[in-house]
Amino acid sequence: MATPVKATIALDTMKMLDPCRLKPDSIETERIITVLDETIAKLELSSLIPRIIDSPDRFADILGPEITNSLLEHQKLSNEMEHLLASSEEGDTMRAEEQRGCLCLLEQRLKCSVRNVLRLLLANPSLCQALNYKAWVRESPAEVFIKAFEEFRNFMLERLLTSPVEEEETMFMEDISLQIKKNTEAITALQAELAAAIRTREEEIHKKDNVIKDLKNSMQDLTKDCEASIQQIKQEGEKQQKEELQASQARCARLQQDIQQLGAQLNALVLEHRASELALRKRKCRVEMEIVNWIRKYNTDMGEKQAEYEEVHAAYIEEKAQLSLLKEKHAVLLQEYSHIEEEHRICQNKKEQALKELTTMNHAATRIQAFWRGYLVRSLFKSKRKKKKKGKGKSKKTKK
Repeated sequence: MATPVKATIALDTMKMLDPCRLKPDSIETERIITVLDETIAKLELSSLIPRIIDSPDRFADILGPEITNSLLEHQKLSNEMEHLLASSEEGDTMRAEEQRGCLCLLEQRLKCSVRNVLRLLLANPSLCQALNYKAWVRESPAEVFIKAFEEFRNFMLERLLTSPVEEEETMFMEDISLQIKKNTEAITALQAELAAAIRTREEEIHKKDNVIKDLKNSMQDLTKDCEASIQQIKQEGEKQQKEELQASQARCARLQQDIQQLGAQLNALVLEHRASELALRKRKCRVEMEIVNWIRKYNTDMGEKQAEYEEVHAAYIEEKAQLSLLKEKHAVLLQEYSHIEEEHRICQNKKEQALKELTTMNHAATRIQAFWRGYLVRSLFKSKRKKKKKGKGKSKKTKK
């Protein structure tokens, strides 16, 4: 089973190491392998960036100012990313959209920063070799990813160096080896199941044999115990039967005496109850006669009450009709009263308005009269003044 697998591995190894077995499009193959190798180199460098940032003093003599600044910027972005992720896990759902947008922008900036650092490092091959020589061991996730990518690179190289016919032969051999492996595993599993089933069956048979032996021993012991218990029960039963027979005879004698006493008491009670029954029958007859008389009296009273009720009901109907007429008249009178009240209110308002107007006119007339009197007095005083001035002028003329 191991011979085809070893032959396949040897064939694959020879094809990978033999450069003469390249396909006609070997330029494209070399380009693809070159791209994969460059990617692996970039992955190795990118996995060393956290170690370089954690120990800047160790690589200070190798890195330049530009690379150092880029690494510091990358460290700031990494710290911001960690802080944002921690806050998004602890925060509420209200700021989820905002944090998601910030996370996308920060992720783009972090990618650009990594590309920038790799571009600066790859521009100096000697620096890359020195970093690979001086850097610490990579973290396990990065190392696993790099190994997986290297395996992918080897697989791609193998596929590119394999012709279709060889690929079919290889796949056929792999299918055969896989089928053989599956059959071997199935046979091993079935053999293990068979051995386990045989062991289980033997254990069950041994257990059942032990159980049968225990049951036989217990049946023998049980038979002996049953015979002894049956003999003991018979003896106890005979003894108990004698005791119960004596007790039952004594009990029958006592019961016979009780029956005679109770019979005498029964006869006495029957005579007493017959006398009380006769008295109760007489009392019942009297009560029935009284009930009949009370019923007759009730019927008579109810007839009188019914006649009185009918009279009262007729009077009630008549008074109700009168009340309805009075209510109608009251409604009409109430409407007339409200109309009269409204007219009275309107007249009162008119009187108050007229009184206010009269008061206003009297006040205006008083002021007009006062103004007129003042005007007359002023005009009178003016005329007197004019006469006095004229008299003084004439006297002055006469003196001259």
